[in-house]
Amino acid sequence: MPAFLLLLLAIAVEVSATAALPRARGFTDLGWSLAVVAGYVLSIWLLTLVVRWMEVSVAYAVWSGLGTAAIAVVGYLWLGEPLGPAKLAGIALIVAGVVLLNLQGAAH
Repeated sequence: MPAFLLLLLAIAVEVSATAALPRARGFTDLGWSLAVVAGYVLSIWLLTLVVRWMEVSVAYAVWSGLGTAAIAVVGYLWLGEPLGPAKLAGIALIVAGVVLLNLQGAAH
Protein backbone atom coordinates (compact mmCIF):
# COMPACT_ATOMS: atom_id res chain seq x y z
CA MET A 1 0.00 0.00 0.00
CA PRO A 2 1.50 3.36 -0.94
CA ALA A 3 2.56 5.48 2.03
CA PHE A 4 0.02 8.24 1.40
CA LEU A 5 -2.90 5.80 1.33
CA LEU A 6 -1.63 4.21 4.53
CA LEU A 7 -1.42 7.68 6.06
CA LEU A 8 -5.01 8.41 5.04
CA LEU A 9 -6.07 5.15 6.71
CA ALA A 10 -4.20 6.12 9.89
CA ILE A 11 -5.95 9.50 9.87
CA ALA A 12 -9.36 7.90 9.34
CA VAL A 13 -8.80 5.53 12.28
CA GLU A 14 -7.61 8.37 14.53
CA VAL A 15 -10.57 10.58 13.57
CA SER A 16 -12.96 7.69 14.28
CA ALA A 17 -11.41 7.17 17.71
CA THR A 18 -11.61 10.89 18.45
CA ALA A 19 -15.25 11.01 17.35
CA ALA A 20 -15.96 8.18 19.81
CA LEU A 21 -14.49 10.11 22.76
CA PRO A 22 -17.82 11.62 23.90
CA ARG A 23 -19.30 8.12 24.12
CA ALA A 24 -16.42 6.95 26.33
CA ARG A 25 -17.80 9.38 28.94
CA GLY A 26 -14.46 10.20 30.52
CA PHE A 27 -13.40 6.57 30.18
CA THR A 28 -16.27 5.38 32.37
CA ASP A 29 -17.93 3.41 29.56
CA LEU A 30 -15.68 0.38 29.14
CA GLY A 31 -16.72 -0.62 25.63
CA TRP A 32 -16.34 2.82 24.08
CA SER A 33 -13.18 3.45 26.10
CA LEU A 34 -11.60 0.30 24.69
CA ALA A 35 -12.66 1.34 21.18
CA VAL A 36 -11.04 4.76 21.63
CA VAL A 37 -7.79 3.34 22.98
CA ALA A 38 -7.65 0.63 20.31
CA GLY A 39 -8.26 3.24 17.62
CA TYR A 40 -5.46 5.45 18.88
CA VAL A 41 -3.04 2.53 19.19
CA LEU A 42 -3.87 1.31 15.67
CA SER A 43 -3.56 4.78 14.18
CA ILE A 44 -0.17 5.41 15.81
CA TRP A 45 1.06 2.00 14.64
CA LEU A 46 -0.02 2.84 11.10
CA LEU A 47 1.79 6.18 11.38
CA THR A 48 4.98 4.37 12.40
CA LEU A 49 4.71 2.37 9.19
CA VAL A 50 4.16 5.50 7.12
CA VAL A 51 7.35 7.18 8.33
CA ARG A 52 9.37 4.33 6.86
CA TRP A 53 8.69 5.87 3.44
CA MET A 54 7.76 9.47 4.16
CA GLU A 55 9.56 12.23 6.04
CA VAL A 56 8.20 12.39 9.57
CA SER A 57 7.75 16.16 9.35
CA VAL A 58 5.51 15.84 6.30
CA ALA A 59 3.69 12.75 7.60
CA TYR A 60 2.93 14.38 10.94
CA ALA A 61 1.85 17.66 9.35
CA VAL A 62 -0.57 15.81 7.09
CA TRP A 63 -1.69 13.61 9.99
CA SER A 64 -2.41 16.49 12.35
CA GLY A 65 -3.73 18.90 9.71
CA LEU A 66 -6.10 16.59 7.91
CA GLY A 67 -7.08 14.95 11.18
CA THR A 68 -7.98 18.32 12.70
CA ALA A 69 -9.95 19.37 9.63
CA ALA A 70 -11.70 16.01 9.43
CA ILE A 71 -12.74 15.97 13.08
CA ALA A 72 -14.16 19.49 12.70
CA VAL A 73 -16.32 18.23 9.84
CA VAL A 74 -17.26 15.04 11.73
CA GLY A 75 -18.13 17.16 14.76
CA TYR A 76 -20.45 19.25 12.63
CA LEU A 77 -22.05 16.38 10.70
CA TRP A 78 -22.47 13.79 13.48
CA LEU A 79 -21.80 15.37 16.86
CA GLY A 80 -23.93 18.50 16.56
CA GLU A 81 -21.04 20.96 16.86
CA PRO A 82 -21.26 24.39 15.21
CA LEU A 83 -19.26 25.10 12.04
CA GLY A 84 -19.12 28.84 11.55
CA PRO A 85 -17.01 31.04 9.30
CA ALA A 86 -14.02 31.02 11.66
CA LYS A 87 -13.88 27.20 11.73
CA LEU A 88 -14.28 27.03 7.97
CA ALA A 89 -11.46 29.53 7.49
CA GLY A 90 -9.29 27.53 9.88
CA ILE A 91 -9.97 24.33 7.97
CA ALA A 92 -9.07 26.07 4.71
CA LEU A 93 -5.79 27.30 6.21
CA ILE A 94 -4.98 23.81 7.49
CA VAL A 95 -5.60 22.27 4.07
CA ALA A 96 -3.49 24.99 2.41
CA GLY A 97 -0.66 24.29 4.85
CA VAL A 98 -0.79 20.56 4.18
CA VAL A 99 -0.68 21.19 0.42
CA LEU A 100 2.31 23.51 0.81
CA LEU A 101 4.19 20.98 2.92
CA ASN A 102 3.51 18.26 0.39
CA LEU A 103 4.69 20.47 -2.46
CA GLN A 104 7.87 21.20 -0.52
CA GLY A 105 8.39 17.49 0.10
CA ALA A 106 7.87 16.75 -3.60
CA ALA A 107 10.47 19.36 -4.60
CA HIS A 108 13.29 17.29 -3.06
